[in-house]
Amino acid sequence: MTTHILTLTCRNRPGIVAAVATALAETGGDITEARQFDDTLTGTFFMRVAFRLPQEVGGDGTFRAKMDGIGTAFGMQWTLNPQDYRQKVLILVSKFDHCLADLLYRQRIGEMPMDLVAVAGNHPQSALSVRLPEEVPYHHLPITKETKPQQEAEIRALVEETGAELVVLARYMQILSDEMSAWLSGRCINIHHSFLPGFKGAKPYHQAHARGVKMIGATAHYVTEDLDEGPIISQDVEHVTHADTPDDLVAKGRDIERRVLARAVALHLDRRVLVNGGRTVVFGK
Repeated sequence: MTTHILTLTCRNRPGIVAAVATALAETGGDITEARQFDDTLTGTFFMRVAFRLPQEVGGDGTFRAKMDGIGTAFGMQWTLNPQDYRQKVLILVSKFDHCLADLLYRQRIGEMPMDLVAVAGNHPQSALSVRLPEEVPYHHLPITKETKPQQEAEIRALVEETGAELVVLARYMQILSDEMSAWLSGRCINIHHSFLPGFKGAKPYHQAHARGVKMIGATAHYVTEDLDEGPIISQDVEHVTHADTPDDLVAKGRDIERRVLARAVALHLDRRVLVNGGRTVVFGK
């Protein structure tokens, strides 16, 4: 048996679940997990199904042919992938490498099933405190205001060369151009050092401290042309008090950022995030 993941979105109407279940039954499929959500506000239906198929059928066999017909009939956007498929991931980083270090650790212990094809940053590798695995190349791509288009062209070339299917901005402290953001739409995750919407710009934790906040957080979202307004995947917060200094908030913020980004990347890799327009549905474990 081989295990596959089916995800789909379409306008809600009767018969969607029955059609998928019937197609699976006719091809000997065995459903191991099924999650669905009917968004009554938009009339959109979301579904994620994990299932086993006989080895001889395969992901691109009889069931895929049946899904082609179902997808056309219901006007679906759908994907079908082997559960054990490891997506190729490119990580971009600046000097703050706590999120990078956390992702590397999770990958090493088998908690983050991905094929890390490269790490790139706008600072030399010597600026990082974490050591990369020997098989993972580091690309130094310096950037200035004048060279931003050329540097983004280098990133794009790196994505195409490595076949990266997901780009992770692990505290990459550069704003992507609208053109670059559009090119990476749906396959680029950013971690924002704020519980959006929140304190934007320089020194957000110092702004928060000055305002006497009682809660700080972080937000992981897909990158879009609208800065920090992309579909949200994961968020988390932590309570703070008047006794916390700005440095305390920075330290606590680092911890929130790394776990929120890791959760978002894991959800994406496991195909648990479905987006339709600006609406995000996350089928957590």
